[in-house]
Amino acid sequence: MSYHQDLPPKGGYPDVQWKRNLPSRGFRPSIYLAIMGVVSLLSVIPMSKGFRERREYSREKAWARLSLLPLLQAEADRDYVRRITALTKREQELMKDHPDWADNKPVFNDGRSRFPSYVALEATKN
Repeated sequence: MSYHQDLPPKGGYPDVQWKRNLPSRGFRPSIYLAIMGVVSLLSVIPMSKGFRERREYSREKAWARLSLLPLLQAEADRDYVRRITALTKREQELMKDHPDWADNKPVFNDGRSRFPSYVALEATKN
């Protein structure tokens, strides 16, 4: 009986495939990064225009408030005079029979005018 030894084929066996051979899907990551950068830049441009516009609106609002300030101050002064006059008349009406009460005598002795720190409103019956 003759023995036959099994030998490799001429030229050797083919290489064993040990790496995964997946097909590439999509672009390289650097291209995705570039696309994200372009989209970010294109979105910053309208945003900066909006910031400028908002700053201009706030500046305009501040100037409008500064322009209205004398009018509002005059209105507050008129309201203060009206309230003080009404308070004085009410005080005269209440104290007309009191012998020691002096009309329009300052409450404080230094002669300075002081604004009230609060306004007391009474409920009116309609």
